Amino acid sequence: VQVFGTVQWVPWIGLMMAYSGFYFLIDTLVVTRALTWFIKPIRYRDILPIRASAYIISIFNEQIGKGAMAYYLNKRDGVPGWEVGSVMLFVMFCEVFYLLFWATVGFVFSGASLPEVFGLIPYIAVGAAVVFVAWVLYFQGTIWPSNGLRDKPILHAFKMATLKHYVLFLLLRSPALLSAVVVYTIALRLFGIDASFLSLLGYLPVIFFAAAVPTPMRAAAITFWVILFPENEGQMAAFGFVQHNFFILFNAL
Repeated sequence: VQVFGTVQWVPWIGLMMAYSGFYFLIDTLVVTRALTWFIKPIRYRDILPIRASAYIISIFNEQIGKGAMAYYLNKRDGVPGWEVGSVMLFVMFCEVFYLLFWATVGFVFSGASLPEVFGLIPYIAVGAAVVFVAWVLYFQGTIWPSNGLRDKPILHAFKMATLKHYVLFLLLRSPALLSAVVVYTIALRLFGIDASFLSLLGYLPVIFFAAAVPTPMRAAAITFWVILFPENEGQMAAFGFVQHNFFILFNAL
């Protein structure tokens, strides 16, 4: 209660509303481009209301929200449901590696100031790079060319994807994370916590992983903030609770 009484709420709400709107525009752009790459050209403005509506379902789970988008596009535009589902799987797959990429960048620049457990990031990144290369080679037919799994409709997007598509996804998605680094750093300061942009670049990708876990009221993400700033447990518990839940609920609204 004491923490909530010291927060600068008006600038914080304005900051979060602006970030939520920007995130929505980038998020919709990524989905639109992926559908255009692998299914058929779809106008950005036609995807905006679909992506916005899916945020309501995302209150409970982000992946279910993407599944609802695939179902709606199948019903509205008559595109094969499995193939639209494959595009959503492609987006979810790329999001994992995109977050890991930026977590690695954050570790390179601010590893010395991060908690000791973050020292696992380079090893995880190397392992993920091996998995990614094997994944791409498999769907290009270089590995196990006679295996028919890649021909399944649910994996349609991966079979069509080239390295260019994965790079373009990273480029299109990254403004959302980089803006989040700025927004969350300023938001922390409004809660009375001094944090640097570089340290948040290392923290946020990992916290966003935690936020994707379907726990009540994003409990995993809240816990991560408290662990990362143990000297300010009260402020971080309050910050984690309102930050993630305001973002999710405002998007849904």
